[in-house]
Amino acid sequence: MESLEIADRLRGFFPEEVLDVREFRGQLAVLVRSGRILELLAYLRDVLDMRHLQALCGVDNSRRNEPGLSPFEVVYHLYSIRQRHGIRLRAMVDDPEEGIDSAVPLWTGANWLERETWDLVGIHFRGHPDLRRILLPDDWQGHPLRKEYPVKIPARGHEEWEGLTALRKRAAELDALSWQGGARHE
Repeated sequence: MESLEIADRLRGFFPEEVLDVREFRGQLAVLVRSGRILELLAYLRDVLDMRHLQALCGVDNSRRNEPGLSPFEVVYHLYSIRQRHGIRLRAMVDDPEEGIDSAVPLWTGANWLERETWDLVGIHFRGHPDLRRILLPDDWQGHPLRKEYPVKIPARGHEEWEGLTALRKRAAELDALSWQGGARHE
C-alpha cells in the first residue's frame, strides 16, 4: 500500500480527526486531533496491519510559530512488517496536564515509552497503569525537555545527592569484579 493510500483511508474513516498529511522521501506523516486517538491507533493496527509500535515520544511546540500547531504533540511511529509500510502519527495535545489516552491497552510496549514521555516532557497519559518517573529521581522537579525548563540551575553549594555515596561504593564494588582490576580467575 502506498503512503498516500494509507492517508486517504485514514481520512475516509476519520475525516474530522485528520488535520494534515505530508510525505517526505516515502515517509508518511499525519497530524491528527487526539480526541479519538485510541480508535485511530486501533484502526492502524487492526485494519492496516501496523502492529509494530516502533517509537513513541513527546514534542514541545510551545515556542514554534506555526498557525494551528498545538503546544504539545505525542508522536507514534508505527510499522507493518508484513505490508512493509509505516506512518508517523502526530497527535495534538493542547494541555499536557489533561493529556491524551494511553496506548498501553493496544501495545503493552507503550508502557515505558509513555512513562519516559511523561517524565521528560510532562504529557499525562490517561488510563496508564503506572504513570510515574522512569529516568529521573522521584523528587525531581519539572520536566527537562520542556521549553520553559531552566537550562541553568542555581548552584546549591556543597550539597551532595544523598544517594551519591552509596552509588560510588557500589561502582567500586562492581569495578573490583571487572576483568581489568578485580578478582582473577585461573
